[in-house]
Amino acid sequence: MPYLINQIKGPIGVFDSGYGGLTILKEIRKLLPEYDFMYLGDNARTPYGTRSFEVVYEFTLQAVIRLFELGCPLVILACNTASAKALRSIQQNDLPYLDNSRRVLGVIRPTAESIGEATVSRHVGILATSGTIKSESYPMEIKKLYPDIKVTGVACPMWVPLVENNEFNSDGADFFVKKYINELLEKDNQIDTIVLGCTHYPLLIDKIREFTPDGIKIITQGEYVADSLKEYLKRHKEINSRCTKGGNCQFLTTESVEKFKESASIFLHEDVSVKSITLG
Repeated sequence: MPYLINQIKGPIGVFDSGYGGLTILKEIRKLLPEYDFMYLGDNARTPYGTRSFEVVYEFTLQAVIRLFELGCPLVILACNTASAKALRSIQQNDLPYLDNSRRVLGVIRPTAESIGEATVSRHVGILATSGTIKSESYPMEIKKLYPDIKVTGVACPMWVPLVENNEFNSDGADFFVKKYINELLEKDNQIDTIVLGCTHYPLLIDKIREFTPDGIKIITQGEYVADSLKEYLKRHKEINSRCTKGGNCQFLTTESVEKFKESASIFLHEDVSVKSITLG
């Protein structure tokens, strides 16, 4: 017997291990302002990037189940690590058991689709968490779509902590941003396009641009994920009809409400109302 049965209408769920997914949510709301959204940040257990496949899968599944319980017919994993380490298992193994009428989507495929038109040299760099780099999700997805493109990845383990602790404008950020970009370009000096393969990284965009040579294109994910979701809802009318459209957005966190409010205001440039929940 399924864990959850077909539900009534509800908001689109957006999940991230921390605050980074707010950069995705911001772009989605800009493109689809009429829809209702429910954002869940597992801030108490961030970062996911250094955790094992098994733990990331377990934590992500807990979040998906909670968002389903709260009525979401569709959940976006606005986290590259969760998309890399948990999405496929949830789609193939868990959804049939939970509720086959609902959907869970990730952020890697829409980003990979955008690469073909972006690069001229056909040499692309990926800057992401250790977990996303180790999963090789980006090289695999890009190769399926564009077999001629050479993909080189570098893990940036210090970038998420810098963002989560509001240190993205500090001198320490300068050091680590420069370090990882140089490391990437030393591996392949023909790279003409860099993908920021973590939803936290757009907060570092000014410093990333500062230390990236002119002529190299930097791809952030929000716009591409938003466009992809819009097209998905057009194609899948049965899902679209179950997404409520009141222009509202709810925020949930597994951490301190006050801390979330403070950090969310940096990502979204607006005050938000937040509720605390537990997972697991």
